[in-house]
Amino acid sequence: MNSIQKNIIQTGKPSWSARWVAELRAAHQLLDNPVIFNDPLALSILGQCAEACIRNDLSQFNDPITQSVRAGLVVRSRLAEDKLRQSMEFGMEQYVILGAGLDTFSFRNSHQSKELRVYEVDHPSTQNWKRNILEEACIDVPKSVIFVAIDFETESLEKKLQEAGFRTDQPAYFSWLGVTVYLSTDAIFETLKFVASLPKGSGITFDYRVQRSLLSPMEIAIGDHIERFITEQGEPWRTSFDPTSLQQKLQRIGFHKTEDFGSDELNARYLAKRKDGLQTRMGFRLMYAEK
Repeated sequence: MNSIQKNIIQTGKPSWSARWVAELRAAHQLLDNPVIFNDPLALSILGQCAEACIRNDLSQFNDPITQSVRAGLVVRSRLAEDKLRQSMEFGMEQYVILGAGLDTFSFRNSHQSKELRVYEVDHPSTQNWKRNILEEACIDVPKSVIFVAIDFETESLEKKLQEAGFRTDQPAYFSWLGVTVYLSTDAIFETLKFVASLPKGSGITFDYRVQRSLLSPMEIAIGDHIERFITEQGEPWRTSFDPTSLQQKLQRIGFHKTEDFGSDELNARYLAKRKDGLQTRMGFRLMYAEK
């Protein structure tokens, strides 16, 4: 298997896409008004040098394709955290961020007084890189945060979480963004079956790539451009789904409520009537599934 086909994180390097996504979230804080996803740590977690590069050349993030991708990334984070807040209204005390990358929720968590435990789950190489970045940026790690290192393709999520203190007899909410496209279908459903095995009230928000035959010409064009770019970095996309079939499978494995959000729904929900025209057309959808 050559270096292009092999996922870069398997070589022991941190995820390139995790860095790129973090840069786009940071650019959102400076470019887009109003901000859809307010993240006061988005720039500082990248380090002073990277922050300066972003501030000094915002144009690199504002071509039409990158703008659409940036919109998709911020609305998916916003939806995931909106669903978390809804879950916490019913007493949820466990939050699991699968494929956390440089996500900053754990360090700007406004719910610490409610004793929310946050489990950050990611590949060991990416997680070690992040922890070094946090130290260099002088970002404190609260006691409520537990880091869990895992390879989703070869290791058991349930076992790893339990070893870290996760309670399988209590409900939990999961966020799983920017990950499923890189995994096999079997690995994806092993994780989803685990979430579905948890107590009533447990839920997950995740994004997924839509099968090419179901996309619009614009979504295909944007998706093809991004896929080529990502593959060149050593992180090829692997999996896509038919939305209707995916919902049916989720219901069969134990989820009683599902909500599926495409570009039209997300644009109407978060990006309507904007003067800057910020919209997402990536060919990805967001799924919320609840036990």
